[in-house]
Amino acid sequence: MRVALFVTCINDALYPRTGQAVVALLERLGVEVDFPDAQSCCGQPQFNTGYRHATEPLVERYADAFEGYDHIVVPSGSCAAMVRDNYPRIGAKAAAEGRGRVLSAAAERVVPRTYELTEFLVDVLGVTDVGAYYPHTVTYHPTCHGLRMLGLGERPRRLLEQVEGLQLRELEGAEECCGFGGTFAVKNAAVSSAMGADKARHIEASGAGSVCTVDNSCLMHIGGVLSRSGSRVRPVHLAEILASTREAPL
Repeated sequence: MRVALFVTCINDALYPRTGQAVVALLERLGVEVDFPDAQSCCGQPQFNTGYRHATEPLVERYADAFEGYDHIVVPSGSCAAMVRDNYPRIGAKAAAEGRGRVLSAAAERVVPRTYELTEFLVDVLGVTDVGAYYPHTVTYHPTCHGLRMLGLGERPRRLLEQVEGLQLRELEGAEECCGFGGTFAVKNAAVSSAMGADKARHIEASGAGSVCTVDNSCLMHIGGVLSRSGSRVRPVHLAEILASTREAPL
């Protein structure tokens, strides 16, 4: 099995520990992980802002960078959803405009092989107990792309429930958006802030010491709101919890 890590822009630039955690976790499970240097942005910021044509070269770049791998593992629900849901749309629109099937073919090469991390663990490797140890109280926020576009369902919770020492606390309004939404947070800052405040209030009410998600973009937004309110709740990516062990605690 040849597996490649698509680390994503935000993890590469701001949260490198998440990428390191994914590698540590998968290697502990006996998976060899490669990191293709040619990888770049998936194109989500451009596409979501309306620049579809500017996104197209990134679709081809992604397909070329990950050629030959059996699986592509992504520690981000939103970036995985960009590939799986939007790459076929981009290809179809280009074809409808009379520009051939190059982009459609690129999407077909990568969509079936691209997995968000929890999907890969549960659906491909068939594991929920990954040997993790995290002796803390945690609440889980299901991010919008993972929840609605990928349909991750209970996969992240099933993994968290098997972590030794972890106490999972319920989150009121869990399925409500945290307010980040990429460029939405910039274009609609007041609404985004209000949504973030609601999410932070529910997180505090859960009594958890940590809040976890499968997207560091959302976690960045939530963490910023919590920090500015003086909260001591720790934002942490799910991959980092799953990579934590008694021998190498987070």
